[in-house]
Amino acid sequence: MQDFKDKVIYQLYPKSFKDSDGDGIGDIQGVIEKIPYLKELGIDMIWMNPIFLSPQKDNGYDITDYCAVDPLFGTMEDLEQLIKEAKENGIDIMFDMVLNHTSVTHEWFQKALAGDKKYQDFYIIRPPQEDGSLPTNWQSKFGGDAWEPFGDTGNYYLRLYDVSQADLNWRNPEVRQELFKVVNFWMEKGIKGFRFDVLNVIGKEEELVDSEGDNEKSLYTDTPIVHEWVQELNRETFGKADNIITVGEMSSTTVENGILYSNPDRDELSMIFSFHHLKVDYQDGEKWTDAPFDFIELKQLLDEWQVGMSDKNGWNALFWNNHDQPRANSRFGDPEHYPYETATMLAQTVHLLRGTPYIYQGEEIGMTNPDYTSLDEFVDIETHNAYEALRMQGIKHKEAMAIIRKKSRDNSRSPMQWDDSAHAGFTSGEPWLKVADNYPQINVEKERDEGKIFSYYQKLIALRKQQPIISEGSYRGILLDDPEVYAYVREKDNQKLLVLNHFYGTDYQLKIPEEFLNGQAEWIIGNYATRQLASEMVLSPYETVAYLIK
Repeated sequence: MQDFKDKVIYQLYPKSFKDSDGDGIGDIQGVIEKIPYLKELGIDMIWMNPIFLSPQKDNGYDITDYCAVDPLFGTMEDLEQLIKEAKENGIDIMFDMVLNHTSVTHEWFQKALAGDKKYQDFYIIRPPQEDGSLPTNWQSKFGGDAWEPFGDTGNYYLRLYDVSQADLNWRNPEVRQELFKVVNFWMEKGIKGFRFDVLNVIGKEEELVDSEGDNEKSLYTDTPIVHEWVQELNRETFGKADNIITVGEMSSTTVENGILYSNPDRDELSMIFSFHHLKVDYQDGEKWTDAPFDFIELKQLLDEWQVGMSDKNGWNALFWNNHDQPRANSRFGDPEHYPYETATMLAQTVHLLRGTPYIYQGEEIGMTNPDYTSLDEFVDIETHNAYEALRMQGIKHKEAMAIIRKKSRDNSRSPMQWDDSAHAGFTSGEPWLKVADNYPQINVEKERDEGKIFSYYQKLIALRKQQPIISEGSYRGILLDDPEVYAYVREKDNQKLLVLNHFYGTDYQLKIPEEFLNGQAEWIIGNYATRQLASEMVLSPYETVAYLIK
């Protein structure tokens, strides 16, 4: 079995996890302090968002030096201590590698600006079109044009993201070699995992053309050469070592490409993140809307990716939450009336699927969206831009606030809630982002003393290691037209694991298909009392239950 299939990975956002020195910003020593907590949870690896030297225009995804630790988070000695102490506790570290672009403060870009032809070829720099317009009509993913003036040269540099993030020219072999050196540098430091940011957009064509209609993403996303370069990255770096876990962030990708990236026979990546299932509450495809989630579409998307990847030996990263997404319990459940049931149902839904589960900090204690009441409480630049855009569309303040309260990235970035002391025990200073008001009720200390969510996560993590049917079995969706339940079956060695997940807050009667009633069914986990499998079952609000059938 591949080494990552029975693992569970914990994502922590360093800025918001634990502050050790009172400056209001989480840091590496704060992570070290909480290793015993993560060991108790039972996770195998920590994925940390970038801690490299950065002007922090995009929360560290704008990198000035790939091989230096930002003083905001600590020192290289702190990092070496973290790697060592985590390892001693059976936990490895995954780094977030941002290889599509650098900050404009990076030495390479500064040399390019100074006229160095070698480094000008490190970036995608183009002259204007004959009529004086921008090199292409592409739009930045962060809003506005995707081209910025390159100094006073009259040319422009491509920036698919923020104005401070210049896209690298992967067609230049020297660029690729420099980036491979970065990955090898961190492997030598003991890093055992890599999450590659926006990796499927590195493959821009030599000749860039205007987009027509809605084909813009296809001009730079999942182009065939990306697979060649990912194979080269594998060959030159992590492929030379044993048991390095890799995951690619693949925006707007397809099942077909997901298989190519993650099928082990192709020597690319261990697994990929895809995001389609987290857009089912986007009205008409627009993020900044306030719409209920489409449950049938959610099921169809989860099923499509599970079936496609299972059939062709691809591998999914399984998740509801990350640093760019609102909290899933606030999105797909009812954390006010059913906090335990919502949190555990969502957890079980993904932990028993085929793939590697990721836990985002705080979900294991039921943290929710912070429900900020004032625009000033939001820090995220994307949120402020969205608010302005909504107001420009004629949407009133109250409605615009309701939308950003639901969709802002700050929902997941609010500080980790450790106890009921000031600022939830995150910092002795003033936190960089406001702590959610519900921290006296929802915090690690209270959850460990009185709660049931943390222990449920422990059981799910343990089950994956105990039951090969979870880590290795095939997947099949059932009852896909059912309006309230997402049900699926995992199969291995003549055994079946039947998983029923009820996504609504009322009792619901469900008929169980005949094929599951013939064998011997053993209840293995559920968020209500133990019960027998029967031909008709009434599922309680947000109930989840799994049976092993022999």
